[in-house]
Amino acid sequence: MTKQNNDQKNSTTTIATNNIEETATVSESMKDYEDILNQSFRTIKEGDLLSGTILAISDEGITLDIQYFTDGFIPTEEISKDPNFSVSQNYQIGDVVSAIVLSEENENGDVVLSIIEADAILSWDKLKEAMETEKIYKAHITKTVPAGLITYIENIQGFIPISQISTEHIEDTSLFAGKQLDVIITEVDQAKSKLILSAKRVLQNKAVADKQEKISALQTGIITTGIVEKIVPYGAFVRLEDGLSGLVHISEICGRHLQSPKEVIHEGDTVTVKIIKITDGKISLSMKQADNNKEGEDVVEHLSDVPTEYSSGESASTSLASILAKL
Repeated sequence: MTKQNNDQKNSTTTIATNNIEETATVSESMKDYEDILNQSFRTIKEGDLLSGTILAISDEGITLDIQYFTDGFIPTEEISKDPNFSVSQNYQIGDVVSAIVLSEENENGDVVLSIIEADAILSWDKLKEAMETEKIYKAHITKTVPAGLITYIENIQGFIPISQISTEHIEDTSLFAGKQLDVIITEVDQAKSKLILSAKRVLQNKAVADKQEKISALQTGIITTGIVEKIVPYGAFVRLEDGLSGLVHISEICGRHLQSPKEVIHEGDTVTVKIIKITDGKISLSMKQADNNKEGEDVVEHLSDVPTEYSSGESASTSLASILAKL
């Protein structure tokens, strides 16, 4: 093929490529124009639920891009009922929010919107889901009454009964004014606009989790001391440290047959015990095996001081996993 033919072919290819690019550019421009045109003919009316991207935040409110020929505007008083709510701390430019149309046009030509009204529709479903999953909210206490505390969750007023504030007995709710509590939802009733919360349940759940963590760190074979806190016909419960307790079965109290644990021990006694089993979060102890400490093992004063490697006198283990594998 001659050089002239190659030049003609290259020129034709360049022209074709340029035409494709120009066509693509025109197509994109036409699509943009079509979108703008559709927005122009789109009708927005009072009561519509819209989503928009935040363009600006000011003391007066939030400006939204609502994909319309004019912007949307949410006045500050239509953002939240919570008197302690801060727009700048809870929203930022680029966030997408949902709001209800209050007015099709204000004095500036913007569509006036309300997050509060939207939340009245959307929040209850969120709250029901949050109750099922036991989602933890950080609740800022806005008001106290003798019967409990008032706060806002998802822009809905919630109530924490005095019995659900703490695991301890509370008499004066005013001590919690302005405080922040971790809460979960215990009751949601949209028809009655009823939202009940509990900080006590969060504390209880945390205590259970902490206890399970402490139990999982225990090792069988440890000999330690504890206090007899309760005697039952089948044995005695012994309180160890860190809020843990275990059961000494009547057959593990001593080397002879007993009709009652009270023949040997009494509530309040300090006893030496050996951890012999940990199953499903329950600790089994033995006074008998602790007394028969033929290996001369040391008595552990603090369970938290037990090293990872610990010999039970029966076999040596090098990790908590290997110990638990034998249970």
